[in-house]
Amino acid sequence: MCRKKFTMHPTLGSHKSPWSRRRRKHALLAKQWKSLFDAEGKLSDGGIRLLKKARSGGVEPSIRAEVWPFLLGLYDLKSTQNERDAIGAQKREYLDLRRQCQQNLKCSDRNFKSEIYGNNINESGEFNRGPDSPVLEEVASARASLSVEGVSLEGKIPTISGHILHLKTSSTLLEEKDGCGIIDENISEEETESSDSDSSEESDDMKPLLGSTELEDNEIIESTSYKMETRSTSYMAEDFASWQRIMRVDAVRANSEWIVYSPSEASVSEVKACRLAESVGLKDYDHLEPCMIYHAARLIAILEAYALYDPETGYCQGMSDLLSPIISVISDDHVAFWCFVGFMRKARHNFRLDEMGIRRQLKIVSKIIKGKDSHLYKHLEKLQAEDCFFVYRMVVVLFRRELTFEQTLCLWEVMWADQAAIRAGIGRSTWGRMRLRAPPTDDLLLYAIAASVLQKRKLIVEKYSSMDEIMRECNGMTGHLDVWKLLDDAHDLVVTLHDKI
Repeated sequence: MCRKKFTMHPTLGSHKSPWSRRRRKHALLAKQWKSLFDAEGKLSDGGIRLLKKARSGGVEPSIRAEVWPFLLGLYDLKSTQNERDAIGAQKREYLDLRRQCQQNLKCSDRNFKSEIYGNNINESGEFNRGPDSPVLEEVASARASLSVEGVSLEGKIPTISGHILHLKTSSTLLEEKDGCGIIDENISEEETESSDSDSSEESDDMKPLLGSTELEDNEIIESTSYKMETRSTSYMAEDFASWQRIMRVDAVRANSEWIVYSPSEASVSEVKACRLAESVGLKDYDHLEPCMIYHAARLIAILEAYALYDPETGYCQGMSDLLSPIISVISDDHVAFWCFVGFMRKARHNFRLDEMGIRRQLKIVSKIIKGKDSHLYKHLEKLQAEDCFFVYRMVVVLFRRELTFEQTLCLWEVMWADQAAIRAGIGRSTWGRMRLRAPPTDDLLLYAIAASVLQKRKLIVEKYSSMDEIMRECNGMTGHLDVWKLLDDAHDLVVTLHDKI
Protein backbone atom coordinates (compact mmCIF):
# COMPACT_ATOMS: atom_id res chain seq x y z
CA MET A 1 0.00 0.00 0.00
CA CYS A 2 1.30 3.43 -0.85
CA ARG A 3 0.84 4.79 2.67
CA LYS A 4 3.68 2.59 3.87
CA LYS A 5 6.04 4.83 1.96
CA PHE A 6 5.14 7.87 4.02
CA THR A 7 5.94 8.58 7.65
CA MET A 8 4.22 10.85 10.10
CA HIS A 9 5.86 14.26 10.34
CA PRO A 10 7.00 15.59 13.72
CA THR A 11 4.33 16.93 16.03
CA LEU A 12 3.70 20.63 16.16
CA GLY A 13 5.45 21.11 19.47
CA SER A 14 8.69 19.49 18.38
CA HIS A 15 10.03 22.66 16.75
CA LYS A 16 10.66 25.61 19.03
CA SER A 17 10.86 29.13 17.74
CA PRO A 18 13.45 31.41 19.38
CA TRP A 19 10.65 33.94 19.85
CA SER A 20 8.21 31.63 21.64
CA ARG A 21 6.67 33.20 24.75
CA ARG A 22 3.30 31.51 25.04
CA ARG A 23 2.06 28.02 24.36
CA ARG A 24 -0.76 26.99 22.12
CA LYS A 25 -4.07 26.77 23.94
CA HIS A 26 -5.98 23.52 23.69
CA ALA A 27 -7.71 22.76 20.42
CA LEU A 28 -11.45 22.19 20.24
CA LEU A 29 -11.92 18.54 21.21
CA ALA A 30 -14.53 16.08 19.90
CA LYS A 31 -16.26 15.86 23.29
CA GLN A 32 -16.46 19.65 23.53
CA TRP A 33 -17.70 19.87 19.97
CA LYS A 34 -20.65 17.57 20.66
CA SER A 35 -21.56 19.47 23.80
CA LEU A 36 -22.03 22.70 21.83
CA PHE A 37 -25.28 21.52 20.19
CA ASP A 38 -28.82 21.50 21.58
CA ALA A 39 -31.55 18.94 20.92
CA GLU A 40 -32.24 20.37 17.43
CA GLY A 41 -28.61 20.09 16.45
CA LYS A 42 -28.18 23.84 16.71
CA LEU A 43 -25.15 25.57 18.23
CA SER A 44 -26.63 26.65 21.56
CA ASP A 45 -24.87 30.01 21.79
CA GLY A 46 -24.89 30.94 18.10
CA GLY A 47 -21.40 29.54 17.62
CA ILE A 48 -19.54 31.88 19.98
CA ARG A 49 -17.82 29.11 21.96
CA LEU A 50 -16.93 27.31 18.76
CA LEU A 51 -15.26 30.39 17.33
CA LYS A 52 -13.53 31.18 20.62
CA LYS A 53 -11.94 27.73 20.76
CA ALA A 54 -11.04 27.68 17.06
CA ARG A 55 -9.46 31.13 17.30
CA SER A 56 -7.28 30.22 20.25
CA GLY A 57 -6.25 26.65 19.55
CA GLY A 58 -7.59 25.36 16.29
CA VAL A 59 -9.58 22.15 15.89
CA GLU A 60 -8.81 18.55 16.78
CA PRO A 61 -8.00 16.69 13.53
CA SER A 62 -10.71 14.05 14.08
CA ILE A 63 -13.54 16.61 13.87
CA ARG A 64 -12.18 18.96 11.22
CA ALA A 65 -14.45 17.52 8.54
CA GLU A 66 -17.46 18.42 10.72
CA VAL A 67 -16.25 21.83 11.88
CA TRP A 68 -14.82 23.30 8.69
CA PRO A 69 -18.18 23.60 6.86
CA PHE A 70 -19.26 25.96 9.67
CA LEU A 71 -16.04 27.99 9.54
CA LEU A 72 -16.14 28.25 5.74
CA GLY A 73 -19.76 29.34 5.57
CA LEU A 74 -21.33 26.22 4.09
CA TYR A 75 -23.47 25.98 7.23
CA ASP A 76 -24.92 28.91 9.10
CA LEU A 77 -23.83 29.05 12.74
CA LYS A 78 -27.51 29.21 13.68
CA SER A 79 -28.67 26.35 11.47
CA THR A 80 -30.39 23.22 12.79
CA GLN A 81 -29.47 19.66 11.90
CA ASN A 82 -32.49 19.38 9.61
CA GLU A 83 -31.44 22.50 7.72
CA ARG A 84 -27.93 21.17 7.31
CA ASP A 85 -29.28 17.87 6.07
CA ALA A 86 -31.20 19.69 3.35
CA ILE A 87 -28.16 20.30 1.16
CA GLY A 88 -29.35 18.02 -1.63
CA ALA A 89 -29.84 21.03 -3.85
CA GLN A 90 -26.19 21.99 -3.52
CA LYS A 91 -25.04 18.43 -4.08
CA ARG A 92 -27.06 18.25 -7.29
CA GLU A 93 -25.62 21.54 -8.49
CA TYR A 94 -22.08 20.22 -7.99
CA LEU A 95 -22.95 17.01 -9.83
CA ASP A 96 -24.39 19.09 -12.67
CA LEU A 97 -21.12 21.01 -12.90
CA ARG A 98 -19.19 17.74 -12.97
CA ARG A 99 -21.43 16.35 -15.73
CA GLN A 100 -20.76 19.48 -17.75
CA CYS A 101 -17.02 19.05 -17.25
CA GLN A 102 -17.22 15.44 -18.43
CA GLN A 103 -19.25 16.45 -21.46
CA ASN A 104 -16.65 19.09 -22.26
CA LEU A 105 -13.93 16.47 -22.00
CA LYS A 106 -15.73 14.02 -24.30
CA CYS A 107 -16.58 16.76 -26.77
CA SER A 108 -13.01 18.02 -26.75
CA ASP A 109 -11.67 14.53 -27.48
CA ARG A 110 -14.24 14.02 -30.22
CA ASN A 111 -13.49 17.32 -31.93
CA PHE A 112 -9.76 16.74 -31.59
CA LYS A 113 -10.09 13.45 -33.46
CA SER A 114 -12.40 15.13 -35.94
CA GLU A 115 -9.76 17.75 -36.71
CA ILE A 116 -7.04 15.12 -37.04
CA TYR A 117 -9.02 13.01 -39.46
CA GLY A 118 -10.35 15.86 -41.52
CA ASN A 119 -13.82 15.82 -39.99
CA ASN A 120 -14.62 12.72 -42.02
CA ILE A 121 -16.98 10.40 -40.19
CA ASN A 122 -18.64 7.45 -41.93
CA GLU A 123 -22.22 6.35 -41.49
CA SER A 124 -21.31 3.88 -38.74
CA GLY A 125 -19.97 6.76 -36.65
CA GLU A 126 -16.32 5.80 -37.05
CA PHE A 127 -13.61 8.21 -38.07
CA ASN A 128 -12.17 7.96 -41.56
CA ARG A 129 -8.45 8.57 -41.43
CA GLY A 130 -7.21 11.25 -43.76
CA PRO A 131 -3.47 11.34 -44.43
CA ASP A 132 -3.52 15.03 -45.27
CA SER A 133 -5.83 16.11 -42.46
CA PRO A 134 -4.67 19.14 -40.50
CA VAL A 135 -3.59 18.54 -36.93
CA LEU A 136 -4.54 21.10 -34.30
CA GLU A 137 -2.65 21.24 -31.05
CA GLU A 138 -5.90 21.19 -29.07
CA VAL A 139 -9.56 21.74 -29.80
CA ALA A 140 -11.85 22.42 -26.84
CA SER A 141 -15.58 22.79 -27.00
CA ALA A 142 -18.45 23.04 -24.60
CA ARG A 143 -21.46 20.84 -25.00
CA ALA A 144 -24.36 21.85 -22.82
CA SER A 145 -27.02 19.58 -21.53
CA LEU A 146 -27.48 19.68 -17.81
CA SER A 147 -30.24 19.74 -15.29
CA VAL A 148 -30.13 22.11 -12.33
CA GLU A 149 -32.52 21.42 -9.47
CA GLY A 150 -34.70 19.27 -11.70
CA VAL A 151 -35.05 21.98 -14.35
CA SER A 152 -33.57 21.35 -17.76
CA LEU A 153 -31.22 24.15 -18.70
CA GLU A 154 -30.04 23.29 -22.19
CA GLY A 155 -26.72 25.04 -22.54
CA LYS A 156 -26.98 27.12 -19.36
CA ILE A 157 -25.30 27.06 -15.97
CA PRO A 158 -25.49 29.37 -12.91
CA THR A 159 -22.29 31.08 -11.80
CA ILE A 160 -20.92 32.81 -8.72
CA SER A 161 -21.88 36.19 -10.12
CA GLY A 162 -25.53 35.24 -10.23
CA HIS A 163 -25.43 35.18 -14.01
CA ILE A 164 -26.40 32.40 -16.38
CA LEU A 165 -23.70 31.19 -18.72
CA HIS A 166 -24.86 29.93 -22.11
CA LEU A 167 -22.68 27.14 -23.40
CA LYS A 168 -22.75 26.53 -27.12
CA THR A 169 -23.08 22.97 -28.28
CA SER A 170 -20.40 21.28 -30.30
CA SER A 171 -22.46 21.51 -33.47
CA THR A 172 -22.76 25.25 -33.03
CA LEU A 173 -19.03 25.54 -32.48
CA LEU A 174 -18.32 23.66 -35.67
CA GLU A 175 -20.44 26.20 -37.52
CA GLU A 176 -18.76 29.11 -35.74
CA LYS A 177 -15.11 28.09 -35.56
CA ASP A 178 -14.05 31.41 -34.14
CA GLY A 179 -17.08 31.66 -31.88
CA CYS A 180 -17.26 31.63 -28.13
CA GLY A 181 -17.81 28.41 -26.26
CA ILE A 182 -19.35 30.01 -23.20
CA ILE A 183 -21.27 33.26 -23.23
CA ASP A 184 -22.61 35.26 -20.30
CA GLU A 185 -25.96 36.36 -21.63
CA ASN A 186 -26.75 38.58 -18.65
CA ILE A 187 -24.23 41.32 -19.35
CA SER A 188 -25.03 44.30 -21.50
CA GLU A 189 -22.53 45.95 -23.81
CA GLU A 190 -22.35 48.96 -21.52
CA GLU A 191 -21.33 46.76 -18.59
CA THR A 192 -18.57 45.14 -20.63
CA GLU A 193 -17.14 48.48 -21.71
CA SER A 194 -16.77 49.97 -18.26
CA SER A 195 -16.23 48.43 -14.87
CA ASP A 196 -14.57 49.74 -11.74
CA SER A 197 -11.43 47.70 -11.21
CA ASP A 198 -11.92 47.86 -7.46
CA SER A 199 -15.56 46.80 -7.51
CA SER A 200 -14.80 43.10 -7.34
CA GLU A 201 -13.21 43.65 -3.94
CA GLU A 202 -16.63 44.55 -2.52
CA SER A 203 -17.83 41.00 -2.00
CA ASP A 204 -20.67 40.31 0.40
CA ASP A 205 -19.18 37.75 2.78
CA MET A 206 -22.01 37.99 5.27
CA LYS A 207 -24.25 35.28 3.81
CA PRO A 208 -23.53 31.61 4.46
CA LEU A 209 -23.70 29.27 1.50
CA LEU A 210 -26.41 27.40 3.36
CA GLY A 211 -28.24 29.67 5.74
CA SER A 212 -30.78 29.06 8.45
CA THR A 213 -33.52 30.54 6.29
CA GLU A 214 -35.92 28.19 4.54
CA LEU A 215 -35.04 27.28 0.97
CA GLU A 216 -37.27 25.94 -1.75
CA ASP A 217 -36.18 22.57 -3.08
CA ASN A 218 -35.68 23.98 -6.55
CA GLU A 219 -33.82 27.08 -5.44
CA ILE A 220 -30.27 27.39 -6.73
CA ILE A 221 -28.07 28.54 -3.90
CA GLU A 222 -25.50 30.93 -5.24
CA SER A 223 -23.56 34.05 -4.44
CA THR A 224 -24.75 37.22 -6.15
CA SER A 225 -22.17 39.48 -4.61
CA TYR A 226 -19.56 39.66 -7.32
CA LYS A 227 -19.53 42.48 -9.86
CA MET A 228 -18.08 41.61 -13.21
CA GLU A 229 -14.42 42.45 -13.72
CA THR A 230 -13.00 44.38 -16.63
CA ARG A 231 -12.58 41.51 -19.04
CA SER A 232 -14.52 39.96 -21.86
CA THR A 233 -17.88 38.51 -20.90
CA SER A 234 -17.45 35.76 -23.48
CA TYR A 235 -15.57 32.74 -22.28
CA MET A 236 -13.96 30.78 -25.05
CA ALA A 237 -13.93 27.02 -24.88
CA GLU A 238 -10.18 27.41 -25.32
CA ASP A 239 -10.07 29.19 -21.94
CA PHE A 240 -11.44 26.12 -20.22
CA ALA A 241 -9.05 23.87 -22.14
CA SER A 242 -6.12 26.04 -21.00
CA TRP A 243 -7.28 25.85 -17.39
CA GLN A 244 -7.53 22.08 -17.70
CA ARG A 245 -3.94 21.80 -18.95
CA ILE A 246 -2.59 23.82 -16.02
CA MET A 247 -4.75 21.93 -13.51
CA ARG A 248 -3.36 18.60 -14.65
CA VAL A 249 0.23 19.77 -14.40
CA ASP A 250 -0.33 21.20 -10.91
CA ALA A 251 -2.33 18.21 -9.68
CA VAL A 252 0.34 15.61 -10.42
CA ARG A 253 2.93 17.81 -8.72
CA ALA A 254 1.02 17.93 -5.42
CA ASN A 255 3.20 16.90 -2.49
CA SER A 256 2.45 14.00 -0.16
CA GLU A 257 2.17 15.84 3.16
CA TRP A 258 -1.58 15.23 3.24
CA ILE A 259 -1.20 11.43 3.38
CA VAL A 260 -1.29 11.15 7.18
CA TYR A 261 -4.47 13.23 7.34
CA SER A 262 -6.50 11.00 5.04
CA PRO A 263 -5.93 7.29 5.80
CA SER A 264 -8.83 6.14 3.63
CA GLU A 265 -7.53 8.04 0.62
CA ALA A 266 -3.98 6.91 1.34
CA SER A 267 -5.06 3.26 1.08
CA VAL A 268 -7.15 3.63 -2.09
CA SER A 269 -6.79 0.79 -4.60
CA GLU A 270 -5.00 1.24 -7.89
CA VAL A 271 -8.15 0.28 -9.79
CA LYS A 272 -10.23 2.95 -8.06
CA ALA A 273 -7.51 5.58 -8.50
CA CYS A 274 -7.07 4.87 -12.21
CA ARG A 275 -10.82 4.83 -12.78
CA LEU A 276 -11.19 8.30 -11.26
CA ALA A 277 -8.16 9.55 -13.20
CA GLU A 278 -9.70 8.35 -16.44
CA SER A 279 -13.00 10.06 -15.64
CA VAL A 280 -11.28 13.45 -15.39
CA GLY A 281 -8.95 12.92 -18.34
CA LEU A 282 -5.79 12.68 -16.22
CA LYS A 283 -2.85 11.06 -17.99
CA ASP A 284 0.90 10.74 -17.49
CA TYR A 285 0.60 9.49 -13.93
CA ASP A 286 2.55 6.22 -14.20
CA HIS A 287 5.20 7.57 -11.83
CA LEU A 288 2.65 8.14 -9.06
CA GLU A 289 1.42 5.86 -6.30
CA PRO A 290 -2.34 5.07 -6.37
CA CYS A 291 -3.05 7.43 -3.47
CA MET A 292 -1.34 10.31 -5.29
CA ILE A 293 -3.22 9.52 -8.52
CA TYR A 294 -6.51 9.56 -6.63
CA HIS A 295 -5.66 12.83 -4.88
CA ALA A 296 -4.66 14.46 -8.17
CA ALA A 297 -7.88 13.31 -9.82
CA ARG A 298 -9.98 14.72 -6.99
CA LEU A 299 -8.15 18.03 -7.29
CA ILE A 300 -8.91 18.18 -11.00
CA ALA A 301 -12.59 17.24 -10.56
CA ILE A 302 -13.26 20.00 -8.03
CA LEU A 303 -11.08 22.62 -9.71
CA GLU A 304 -12.82 22.04 -13.06
CA ALA A 305 -16.22 22.43 -11.40
CA TYR A 306 -15.06 25.63 -9.74
CA ALA A 307 -13.78 27.02 -13.04
CA LEU A 308 -17.29 26.62 -14.48
CA TYR A 309 -18.92 27.97 -11.31
CA ASP A 310 -16.65 31.03 -11.24
CA PRO A 311 -15.48 31.60 -14.83
CA GLU A 312 -14.34 35.14 -14.02
CA THR A 313 -11.58 33.50 -11.97
CA GLY A 314 -11.32 30.19 -13.81
CA TYR A 315 -8.10 28.52 -12.72
CA CYS A 316 -4.69 29.90 -11.89
CA GLN A 317 -1.59 28.22 -10.52
CA GLY A 318 -1.71 28.23 -6.74
CA MET A 319 -5.39 27.37 -6.42
CA SER A 320 -4.55 23.66 -6.15
CA ASP A 321 -2.41 24.52 -3.11
CA LEU A 322 -5.50 25.96 -1.44
CA LEU A 323 -7.75 23.05 -2.31
CA SER A 324 -5.39 20.19 -1.40
CA PRO A 325 -5.75 20.59 2.41
CA ILE A 326 -9.54 20.75 2.09
CA ILE A 327 -9.92 17.50 0.16
CA SER A 328 -7.43 15.84 2.50
CA VAL A 329 -9.78 16.52 5.40
CA ILE A 330 -13.19 16.29 3.69
CA SER A 331 -13.88 13.06 1.81
CA ASP A 332 -17.19 14.04 0.17
CA ASP A 333 -16.38 15.92 -3.02
CA HIS A 334 -19.54 18.01 -3.08
CA VAL A 335 -18.94 19.19 0.51
CA ALA A 336 -15.28 19.86 -0.27
CA PHE A 337 -16.35 21.82 -3.36
CA TRP A 338 -18.68 24.13 -1.43
CA CYS A 339 -16.12 24.58 1.34
CA PHE A 340 -13.64 25.59 -1.36
CA VAL A 341 -16.20 28.04 -2.75
CA GLY A 342 -16.46 29.54 0.75
CA PHE A 343 -12.66 29.74 1.02
CA MET A 344 -12.41 31.40 -2.37
CA ARG A 345 -14.86 34.16 -1.44
CA LYS A 346 -11.83 36.15 -0.35
CA ALA A 347 -8.97 34.18 -1.86
CA ARG A 348 -10.34 34.53 -5.40
CA HIS A 349 -9.09 38.13 -5.46
CA ASN A 350 -5.55 36.75 -5.27
CA PHE A 351 -5.99 35.39 -8.79
CA ARG A 352 -7.26 38.45 -10.60
CA LEU A 353 -5.43 39.18 -13.82
CA ASP A 354 -4.96 42.83 -12.86
CA GLU A 355 -3.55 41.80 -9.43
CA MET A 356 -5.65 44.46 -7.70
CA GLY A 357 -6.41 42.08 -4.84
CA ILE A 358 -2.74 41.29 -4.28
CA ARG A 359 -1.76 44.96 -4.41
CA ARG A 360 -4.39 45.86 -1.83
CA GLN A 361 -3.10 43.20 0.55
CA LEU A 362 0.55 44.10 0.08
CA LYS A 363 -0.39 47.70 0.84
CA ILE A 364 -1.99 46.60 4.12
CA VAL A 365 1.11 44.58 5.08
CA SER A 366 3.20 47.68 4.37
CA LYS A 367 0.94 49.82 6.58
CA ILE A 368 1.15 47.32 9.43
CA ILE A 369 4.96 47.30 9.30
CA LYS A 370 5.06 51.08 9.11
CA GLY A 371 2.69 51.42 12.05
CA LYS A 372 4.61 48.97 14.23
CA ASP A 373 8.25 49.63 13.32
CA SER A 374 9.05 52.94 11.64
CA HIS A 375 12.79 52.20 11.66
CA LEU A 376 12.30 48.96 9.70
CA TYR A 377 9.92 50.70 7.33
CA LYS A 378 12.44 53.47 6.60
CA HIS A 379 15.04 50.81 5.81
CA LEU A 380 12.61 49.19 3.38
CA GLU A 381 12.03 52.60 1.80
CA LYS A 382 15.76 53.01 1.39
CA LEU A 383 15.87 49.68 -0.46
CA GLN A 384 12.75 50.64 -2.48
CA ALA A 385 11.04 47.62 -0.93
CA GLU A 386 8.31 49.40 1.03
CA ASP A 387 5.70 47.89 -1.30
CA CYS A 388 6.47 44.55 0.45
CA PHE A 389 6.62 42.64 -2.81
CA PHE A 390 8.98 40.21 -1.06
CA VAL A 391 5.97 38.59 0.68
CA TYR A 392 4.06 38.14 -2.59
CA ARG A 393 4.10 34.35 -2.37
CA MET A 394 2.84 34.37 1.20
CA VAL A 395 -0.14 36.45 0.17
CA VAL A 396 -1.05 34.49 -2.96
CA VAL A 397 -1.18 31.02 -1.39
CA LEU A 398 -1.87 32.12 2.18
CA PHE A 399 1.37 30.94 3.80
CA ARG A 400 0.96 27.45 2.32
CA ARG A 401 4.60 27.28 1.15
CA GLU A 402 6.15 28.69 4.33
CA LEU A 403 4.38 26.45 6.85
CA THR A 404 4.15 22.70 7.27
CA PHE A 405 0.87 21.06 6.32
CA GLU A 406 -0.33 20.87 9.95
CA GLN A 407 0.73 24.45 10.63
CA THR A 408 -1.16 25.58 7.54
CA LEU A 409 -4.34 23.90 8.76
CA CYS A 410 -3.97 25.55 12.17
CA LEU A 411 -3.40 29.02 10.72
CA TRP A 412 -6.28 28.71 8.27
CA GLU A 413 -8.66 27.49 10.98
CA VAL A 414 -7.94 30.53 13.12
CA MET A 415 -8.29 32.80 10.07
CA TRP A 416 -11.58 31.13 9.07
CA ALA A 417 -12.91 31.52 12.62
CA ASP A 418 -12.27 35.27 12.42
CA GLN A 419 -14.07 35.48 9.09
CA ALA A 420 -16.97 33.38 10.41
CA ALA A 421 -17.30 35.72 13.40
CA ILE A 422 -17.52 38.71 11.10
CA ARG A 423 -20.13 36.97 8.90
CA ALA A 424 -22.17 36.22 12.03
CA GLY A 425 -21.96 39.84 13.18
CA ILE A 426 -20.01 38.99 16.32
CA GLY A 427 -18.22 42.22 17.08
CA ARG A 428 -15.69 43.76 19.41
CA SER A 429 -18.01 43.97 22.43
CA THR A 430 -18.68 40.24 22.39
CA TRP A 431 -14.99 39.38 22.29
CA GLY A 432 -14.36 41.93 25.03
CA ARG A 433 -16.84 40.19 27.33
CA MET A 434 -14.97 36.93 26.68
CA ARG A 435 -11.70 38.64 27.62
CA LEU A 436 -10.19 38.12 24.21
CA ARG A 437 -8.15 41.19 23.43
CA ALA A 438 -7.98 40.95 19.66
CA PRO A 439 -11.26 41.50 17.78
CA PRO A 440 -11.93 39.37 14.69
CA THR A 441 -10.54 40.72 11.44
CA ASP A 442 -10.84 39.74 7.80
CA ASP A 443 -7.13 40.42 7.42
CA LEU A 444 -5.59 38.17 10.09
CA LEU A 445 -3.43 36.53 7.43
CA LEU A 446 -1.88 39.89 6.57
CA TYR A 447 -1.13 40.62 10.21
CA ALA A 448 0.56 37.20 10.42
CA ILE A 449 2.63 37.96 7.32
CA ALA A 450 3.67 41.31 8.78
CA ALA A 451 4.53 39.53 12.04
CA SER A 452 6.82 37.10 10.20
CA VAL A 453 8.72 40.04 8.68
CA LEU A 454 8.92 41.89 12.00
CA GLN A 455 10.40 38.78 13.62
CA LYS A 456 13.29 39.16 11.17
CA ARG A 457 13.58 42.93 11.55
CA LYS A 458 17.09 42.95 13.11
CA LEU A 459 18.51 40.76 10.36
CA ILE A 460 16.82 42.83 7.66
CA VAL A 461 17.99 46.18 9.05
CA GLU A 462 21.55 45.18 9.87
CA LYS A 463 22.50 42.80 7.08
CA TYR A 464 20.27 43.12 4.02
CA SER A 465 20.86 45.77 1.40
CA SER A 466 18.45 44.72 -1.34
CA MET A 467 14.90 43.49 -1.76
CA ASP A 468 16.18 40.28 -3.35
CA GLU A 469 17.97 39.41 -0.13
CA ILE A 470 14.82 39.99 1.88
CA MET A 471 12.80 37.89 -0.54
CA ARG A 472 15.27 35.02 -0.20
CA GLU A 473 14.98 35.28 3.56
CA CYS A 474 11.18 35.17 3.40
CA ASN A 475 11.16 32.24 0.98
CA GLY A 476 13.62 30.48 3.26
CA MET A 477 11.28 30.58 6.26
CA THR A 478 9.77 27.24 5.23
CA GLY A 479 9.85 24.88 8.20
CA HIS A 480 11.35 27.49 10.54
CA LEU A 481 8.22 29.26 11.78
CA ASP A 482 6.32 28.70 15.01
CA VAL A 483 2.72 29.11 13.89
CA TRP A 484 1.33 29.79 17.36
CA LYS A 485 3.98 32.40 18.11
CA LEU A 486 3.15 33.88 14.72
CA LEU A 487 -0.55 34.03 15.60
CA ASP A 488 0.22 35.54 19.03
CA ASP A 489 2.23 38.29 17.37
CA ALA A 490 -0.45 38.78 14.72
CA HIS A 491 -3.13 39.23 17.39
CA ASP A 492 -0.88 41.70 19.21
CA LEU A 493 -0.66 43.70 15.99
CA VAL A 494 -4.43 43.56 15.57
CA VAL A 495 -4.92 44.98 19.06
CA THR A 496 -2.43 47.79 18.42
CA LEU A 497 -3.19 48.71 14.83
CA HIS A 498 -6.61 47.38 13.83
CA ASP A 499 -8.33 50.75 14.14
CA LYS A 500 -5.52 52.54 12.34
CA ILE A 501 -5.16 50.36 9.24
